[in-house]
Amino acid sequence: MAIRDPRGQLFGAAERVLLRDGPGSLTSRAVTAEAGVAKGVLHRHFADFDAFLTELALDRVARIDAQAAALHARAGSGTVAGHLAAALPDLFSPAVLALIRLVIARDELRARLRAATGSRIPLLSESTAMVAGYLAAERDLGRVAPDAEISTLAPTLIGAAHLLFTEADGIPEPTAVARVVAAVLAAARSVP
Repeated sequence: MAIRDPRGQLFGAAERVLLRDGPGSLTSRAVTAEAGVAKGVLHRHFADFDAFLTELALDRVARIDAQAAALHARAGSGTVAGHLAAALPDLFSPAVLALIRLVIARDELRARLRAATGSRIPLLSESTAMVAGYLAAERDLGRVAPDAEISTLAPTLIGAAHLLFTEADGIPEPTAVARVVAAVLAAARSVP
């Protein structure tokens, strides 16, 4: 029987295994068993397991790029803090956090992702670029101070948010996310 979306099915299975069992339990056998397909399905679509994991992470990077475009489109409306606080839960969903742990744990995966993206810290670098691009757009509109150090603010916000989401049992309360965003933006003297 043909599988409609083998890549998507395998990616979803990998995320479920990561969430349930952690990076140490993620194997090609665990992924194919979770997906309910023969092991050969994975190897038919990917050169090896590290190639599969690389494509899984690159799929998530593409989602971050789409999120960045959507966030950038909101520049000039609502509040800067509100838009950033709303964007962070998607950047640090449990599945993304598990994938970040996997990237940190697997040297070969990290090397392949660096070669593919040029990012020093795959997934976190793209998230930082997303925030930096948005803050720059808001600065251009006069909603963030002209002298705001965006190259410092963006990684500060991503680092603080990463810690908040990692330490939370599940997704942190929106008020906790808003406090982190407000604290970082206070340094930028954000207008709204």
